[in-house]
Amino acid sequence: MIRVELPAHLRTLAGVRSEITLPPDGIVSLATLLDALEARYPMLRGTIRDHQTKVRRPFLRFFACEQDLSHLPAETPLPASVLEGREPLLIVGAIAGG
Repeated sequence: MIRVELPAHLRTLAGVRSEITLPPDGIVSLATLLDALEARYPMLRGTIRDHQTKVRRPFLRFFACEQDLSHLPAETPLPASVLEGREPLLIVGAIAGG
């Protein structure tokens, strides 16, 4: 199972208390993972990425295996340890302000 950790506000919206697990069927990249996440939790559509363009929302970041995946193309393959369920994909809400 692929593990995904959401920020608190998205966990509340999705109605989950801890990390989400997704079956690995067809998931190879960040784009396919987000497609599967939004299919399973339709209330998250438009909160992580734009409805039309599928571009990441500005104040969210993606991390896995101590690497920032936020600026990589969405079709970049996910690390093997994420695909194997050993490491979670972290979706983190950025902090802004002064």
